[in-house]
Amino acid sequence: MKKAFKIIGITLLIIVALLIAIPFAFQGQIKDIVKRFINENVNAKVEFSDVSLSLIKSFPQAHVGVSDLVITNFEPFKDETFATAKDISFTMSVKELFKNTSDGPIVVNTINIDEVLLTLKTDKFGNNNYDITKEKENQSTSESDRSFAFDIEDYQIKKSAFTYIDESSDILIHITELNHDGHGTFSAESSELDTKSEANLSITLDSTNYLSNNPIKLDALIGLDLENETYTFKENKGYINALPIEFEGFVQMVENGQQIDISFENPESDFKNFLAIIPKEYSKNIEDVQTTGDFKVKGLIKGLSSEETIPNLDISITSKNASFKYPDLPKRVSNISIDTHIKNETGNTDDTYIDIKTLNFKIDEDMFKSSATLKNLTKNMLVNANIDGVLNLANITKAYPVKLENALTGILKGKLNSAFDMNAIKTNAYERIKNKGTASITDFVFSSEDIVNPIHISQADMTFKPGTVNLSNFKAQTGDSDLNATGTINNLLGFLLSDNTLKGNFNVNSNLFKVGDFMTEDEANVESNKTTSDDESLKIPAFLECIVDAKVNTVLYDNLKLNDVTGKLYIKDQQVAIQDMTSSIFNGELMVNGDISTKEETPVFHLDLGANDFDIAQSFQDLELFQNLAPIAEFFQGKLNTTLKLSGSLDQEFSPVLNSVSGSALAELLTTKINSKDGLLGQLEGALSFIDFDQLDLKDVKTKLDFADGKVAVKPFKLKYQDIDIDVSGAHGFDKSIDYNVVFNVPAKYLGSEVNRLIGQINDTEVNNITIPVTANITGAFTSPNVKTDLASGIKSLTNQLLEIQKQKLLNQSKDKVKDLIGDVIGGNKTKTDSIKKRQNNTVNDVLKDIIKTKTPQDSTNTDTVNSTEKVIKNVLGGLLGVSKKQKDSIN
Repeated sequence: MKKAFKIIGITLLIIVALLIAIPFAFQGQIKDIVKRFINENVNAKVEFSDVSLSLIKSFPQAHVGVSDLVITNFEPFKDETFATAKDISFTMSVKELFKNTSDGPIVVNTINIDEVLLTLKTDKFGNNNYDITKEKENQSTSESDRSFAFDIEDYQIKKSAFTYIDESSDILIHITELNHDGHGTFSAESSELDTKSEANLSITLDSTNYLSNNPIKLDALIGLDLENETYTFKENKGYINALPIEFEGFVQMVENGQQIDISFENPESDFKNFLAIIPKEYSKNIEDVQTTGDFKVKGLIKGLSSEETIPNLDISITSKNASFKYPDLPKRVSNISIDTHIKNETGNTDDTYIDIKTLNFKIDEDMFKSSATLKNLTKNMLVNANIDGVLNLANITKAYPVKLENALTGILKGKLNSAFDMNAIKTNAYERIKNKGTASITDFVFSSEDIVNPIHISQADMTFKPGTVNLSNFKAQTGDSDLNATGTINNLLGFLLSDNTLKGNFNVNSNLFKVGDFMTEDEANVESNKTTSDDESLKIPAFLECIVDAKVNTVLYDNLKLNDVTGKLYIKDQQVAIQDMTSSIFNGELMVNGDISTKEETPVFHLDLGANDFDIAQSFQDLELFQNLAPIAEFFQGKLNTTLKLSGSLDQEFSPVLNSVSGSALAELLTTKINSKDGLLGQLEGALSFIDFDQLDLKDVKTKLDFADGKVAVKPFKLKYQDIDIDVSGAHGFDKSIDYNVVFNVPAKYLGSEVNRLIGQINDTEVNNITIPVTANITGAFTSPNVKTDLASGIKSLTNQLLEIQKQKLLNQSKDKVKDLIGDVIGGNKTKTDSIKKRQNNTVNDVLKDIIKTKTPQDSTNTDTVNSTEKVIKNVLGGLLGVSKKQKDSIN
């Protein structure tokens, strides 16, 4: 016995070893079988990472697996992926592995598919990406289908997805999370297939979404008549969300399509079945919901499904006098009536229509009634809808468990008929949009990602006319700001139904418009309905395109107060163009033209500003931009006229980013006097003792500024102090750094009696026009300036002027001598003129040279006078410029 067990053990070991070793021996042959089948039957690029064979997994049958399968189309869908699969496995008899094509079909017993992604697509030219089977020459269709035969007992598809796209009919179907398994035998002429399926389904027709990731389930027992290609549904029950549907009938494959005859209905009539249609994420748990009334879904699908036709449809959804109430919500929805039909009586897809005869309900005492017809569903859908009723928006969340980002409040009233086609909505063909009726809303709170603070609409009244909506009354408030508007809206339905731009013309009035109400909130007063983060700036709504005539009594922007603001705004593409806006501010008038854009992440602006009679002190105290453009103006009192061209970017609070601002300005000071002499002016007055800045004449001073990259270049301009002309030029930065040259042209009389006595010895009227240019170079910062005066240039200038005057005197004396000489010559015998002409010229030149070169006692006196005067000038200028005695000595 012991020996027998040993023999059995060795035999089993050999068998196991063979079962393990054989797959490796035949691995190449299996790959050849798969490749041969692909090359002979598939017109596409097929790739896989590996083909495996096991005689143990499905013993006593062979187990064949294909890993990481990818099928890619050729033209006209070149490089598009048709299918992928993580793993596909088959079981079959071992002898099937050794069959040649001549031995008959390969028989497969089970199939398992894991994580397959399949895309079926028909383009607008009618080409199908699933037409990848090769047509073999000299072989009938029946023969070509016999490469493989299925004697299936089990098959399974796990964690897969399916997509169907028909570009010509604008149909899109997504099936995700698909799990399906079946048991049966395909090879018998008459057999049954028992299947279980579950998935999520999305259906979109003509850009309209009818199902969105709705869970579906189907348990079906299908009778298979393979000879007649007829598939009969015997015991079948499906679920759409949680709504049970029972159906029966058959599908038969015919030459030009499928002949369908299927009827279905929900087995129960409780109104709770209606809530079961709604996805769970919206309807929540409906088990404890109290309901009354009935709900019935019943349908018939019958006819030929082919490339040209669809089966006739007759589907009805009805409910009478129903109600429901969620146990944890205070309101009940009652008086629910639904009478809806989906029909197609011709087999033509375009003739399918939805007739919503009644869709009514009541919440509290508010009754809402509606009806609609939807035709031509697959192409340009035609809509005719009627609404009549009252709806308290706050009651929606009190009666139904829907979660909203922002709480809804307000009373909506309407009596409206609307008829349009969807293409008219998309293309703004207003003549095909027929609206009639009225609508109003009161106490409505509106929040959006495009605005920071909610807008409370206290009253809005609209009258609907074909193509337009008249806004006869609109009263709203946000924060401390109020808005009153009237106007017209051109495409309200396009905005509501197709994400089109909202267009219109409005007249807007406001008593107070606080810009801060549309920007960031104080942390201590953040509204619960706020939809943007604290670091986001105001965004001009992308959906808005309109013209606004605005009139506002008071506008508050940061610390600025603008009164009597009027102007026109053109809003389009997240940009506001400002035209002829005027306002009273700083006891003067402001005019604005330009634009502001929030299209990019950083808002930008381009503005032309005109200021008339601005109060200088007030404007430069409150406007940071003015402080940086002309900081010295803080020392002045009076009026200002200026024109500015500005461009740059804005920060989150809609204030200019100073380093980004560039442009130019032309400024004019009117009736101005010095307000303060601290800092810069105090330093200048200390350095220039002969100037009293209180007496500086600043009236009608004009200058031009150019600025960019945080720097301001000031074009040269002139000031006046009594009879002293002052020339100013230079530049400064927004960081308060300065670099200016101020040239004071000082008349000689300011040099004192000693200097005037010395230069008076020149005995020439020209000395009365003598001025000394004193240059003050100002650097550093406005708060701590460095002032340096150029004494040497003043001395040199005065000395040169005196020398020039003296030189002219000497030249004039020489001219008198020449005249006397020439007079003598001319006064002589006329006949001698020609003969002595050359001698005259030589004589004049010689005399001039002699006079200029000869140093007479008078010349020596004059030179001494100049030298003496230059020495006196040094001492006197040192006193005028406030230099120390040590500095004077260094100069001498």
